[in-house]
Amino acid sequence: MTIDNATVTKIANLARIRVEEGEKAKYAAQIGGIMQWIEQLNAVNTDGVEPLASVMDITLPLRRDVVTDGDKQPEILANAPEATSGFFAVPKIVE
Repeated sequence: MTIDNATVTKIANLARIRVEEGEKAKYAAQIGGIMQWIEQLNAVNTDGVEPLASVMDITLPLRRDVVTDGDKQPEILANAPEATSGFFAVPKIVE
């Protein structure tokens, strides 16, 4: 597939980028190279090849899906530099 300057102009317009006239030939050659590479990939016979989600055939361990109330407020506030009435105390920024 050959890409011409008009196609580069259209792509640039769709992408909302400005391309100078002198750069259009360079971009046309680069996009044409990408399209040739894609055509090479499409020529590969992939019949009978299973889709691959991961190179390792493993399943991730899952945790039990149970509802809890958390009840971690004391542990969380123990890390805070300052806490008041069960909340983080922060400096006032709006007067």
